[in-house]
Amino acid sequence: MATDHQNPASKQQQAGTSAFKLIIYEQENFQGRCHELTGPCNNLQEAGVEKVGSILVLCGPWVGYEQPGCKGEQYVFEKGEYPRWDCWTNSRRSDTVFAFRPIKVDSQEHKIVLYENPAFAGKKIEIIDDDVPSFHAHGYHEKVSSVRVASGTWVGYQYPGYRGYQYLFEKGEYKDSSEFGAQQAQIQSVRRVRDMQWHQRGAFHPAI
Repeated sequence: MATDHQNPASKQQQAGTSAFKLIIYEQENFQGRCHELTGPCNNLQEAGVEKVGSILVLCGPWVGYEQPGCKGEQYVFEKGEYPRWDCWTNSRRSDTVFAFRPIKVDSQEHKIVLYENPAFAGKKIEIIDDDVPSFHAHGYHEKVSSVRVASGTWVGYQYPGYRGYQYLFEKGEYKDSSEFGAQQAQIQSVRRVRDMQWHQRGAFHPAI
């Protein structure tokens, strides 16, 4: 559901009782027309959003998509402020967002296993309740072609240091890289998606 606001909402606005809420501003730095989302939106333009310039997440987490219909490059948003497009992606491929949906995080525990080959074959790396900024530092130098998520919600990144394309992993099985939206079977870092139900901040803050 999208609600249009002619005047920008205060960044101090409280989230209220909604489990999911974000505000889209059509200009950078929370300027211009703004639109409130409390549920999935498969096409922002059809909902009256001309451009996504900045984003304020009041309750999350959310995943945004480069193309309508929840397709294309993925962007994971947690509670916080995103004043311009390079705050939510550093892949440099696109600055457009055309769809959003909430991410349901239903477990405090996190376990993920990433496999070298499709259909859960070959070498693997298993991660439990931890964020891993570099697979190489943990001795894993292989590609990632399939993934099993036993618990929690995760986001994988193309490069070390949580850089490059993002891939959302919710509980379940991904038998090959196309099932998690990757054109190449390359993931070199992964972290847990935080939710306010389990984590007070409900957000990820990379070390500076």
